[in-house]
Amino acid sequence: MVRMKMAQTMRIAVSFVEQGQVRVGPNVVTDPAFLVTRNMEDFVTWVDSSKVRKTVQRYNDKLDDFDLL
Repeated sequence: MVRMKMAQTMRIAVSFVEQGQVRVGPNVVTDPAFLVTRNMEDFVTWVDSSKVRKTVQRYNDKLDDFDLL
């Protein structure tokens, strides 16, 4: 997550994973020791209900009003 600029430090990345705000493909990841291979790196995203995801989208002016419902 630090390499993908989703988190500033490793400690913040671990807290995001432990809180369940990150998914790899369709699966939510809560284990910080989960091994993400190079093939799976493209599928690391925020969970749809994540407040971090909404904040990032609001900052980039990509938050759709339909998503707020």
